[in-house]
Parts: sequence; C-alpha cells; structure tokens
Amino acid sequence: MSSCCTPDGSCGTGAGDTAVAVADSTATTYRVSGMSCGHCRSAITSSVGVLDGVLSVDVDVDGGLVTVTTAGDPDDAAVAAAIDDAGYELTGRAV
Repeated sequence: MSSCCTPDGSCGTGAGDTAVAVADSTATTYRVSGMSCGHCRSAITSSVGVLDGVLSVDVDVDGGLVTVTTAGDPDDAAVAAAIDDAGYELTGRAV
C-alpha cells in the first residue's frame, strides 16, 4: 500500500500545488422562520450551498439564523429564493 505523504509530511499528489484564493468574502446572516430540526439545516444548506459564489452555509436552527459566506457581495434575492424553495422563509438580515 502506498502513501501520498512525502517524508517531510507534505502531500505528494500535487494537490497542494494549486491554491485557490478568495480575495473578498462576505459573511451575511439572515433571519429564517420555520426551522425546527436537523432536516431543516440540511435542506437549507443544500439549497443555498449550490448558489453561485456561495463558499459556506452555517445554519443555527435554534436561533433562526442562516449565515452565508460568499465570494464578494451576496445576492439576497437568490438566497431568499433558495430558502423559499427549501420550504422556509427568509424574514430579513440579522444585524
């Protein structure tokens, strides 16, 4: 069995040779109603996570908050539509 690790502990697959830089990322937190469980978290994460420019989605079910990190400015309308498509309601941005 071979390993991709080199003796110095770095990766020998070449995967480390390519860096992806995100110059401007923005984390925006939205208030979302209708969430109550882990299924809600999964549905929103899946729906919002596929939008162009979305880097990550963090869902706080208990707090009713969804934080979306995007490359650049978020598209609020697209995020709202994705949350709506998942069966929930974006009620505004959290301050």
